Amino acid sequence: MRARDLVAEYPTVTLDSNALDAARLVAAQRQPEALVLDANGEPYAVLPASCLVDLPPVGRATDGPGSDAAIDEPYVGRLHRSLAVRTVRDCLRREKTVPSVADPDDSILEIAALMARDRSRLVAVIEYPKGRPVSGAGPRLLGVITDFRLLEQLLGRPRTSDAIGWSSPAPPN
Repeated sequence: MRARDLVAEYPTVTLDSNALDAARLVAAQRQPEALVLDANGEPYAVLPASCLVDLPPVGRATDGPGSDAAIDEPYVGRLHRSLAVRTVRDCLRREKTVPSVADPDDSILEIAALMARDRSRLVAVIEYPKGRPVSGAGPRLLGVITDFRLLEQLLGRPRTSDAIGWSSPAPPN
């Protein structure tokens, strides 16, 4: 099995995307993060959802929502307004997470090794133009392989009856 066979759609945004739109995309697709692409369409960073909910209101320095008040309706309104005037670039942390990148022909074991080496939850699969590139043709994102998708392929999809459930510890003797 090759990387191209494992890819799935994943939320992607650009550095100049509106932060509120990015937050809505991540929420709508129920993902923990979005893949940020640069102006050439190449993976630039991973934008965790936590970066989108832990923004200080515009013009006010704070340590985030838990610093001085509970998250309440006024906070949600401030967050909404704060995201609306920011870009994804504004929300990225200084110590950005650079996504791992794989070739469409990489094997499933190469993908596993890449994830392990980079301690990455996702791998972007990029196809680069071969031979003489068409004018304006740059890299093309085929999709993303998540750690869950990789494990599913390596271990097989468990049947419900095979799933390991949560259990309480045995009572002391």
